[in-house]
Amino acid sequence: MERTGRDVDEFLAEVAPSRRRTDAEALVALMREVSGRAPEMWSGSIVGFGACRYRYASGTEGEMPLLGFSPRRAATTIYLDRADAHADSLARLGPHTTGASCLYVKDLDAVDRDVLRGILSDSQRRLVEDELPGATITVLE
Repeated sequence: MERTGRDVDEFLAEVAPSRRRTDAEALVALMREVSGRAPEMWSGSIVGFGACRYRYASGTEGEMPLLGFSPRRAATTIYLDRADAHADSLARLGPHTTGASCLYVKDLDAVDRDVLRGILSDSQRRLVEDELPGATITVLE
């Protein structure tokens, strides 16, 4: 994944439908608060905060944001360290689905923002403290 240099505000202005745009603007504020970092565009449609380098035992390596999301048409994808690491919190979050390291939210107003803030904080902490099983994480900024 790479940072694109695209302007985040310009990207957000183009997000459709309007529900996704409203959620994206709220997530920028929340992730900025949790991460203490400014948003940057990554690989097309990912808004990321901070950066780290990962390397798996298999040799696969790359860069990714410490926190990030992508406002997709069907749902907003929020990127986590590992979804299964947050099972207890996810049970209290509200309507969502998950993938291996993705949290999908259709309506940010329907979820508990305090629970989401805790999930994001814990996900970032786990990456910063290099607690991703099977990978080595180095924070870049």
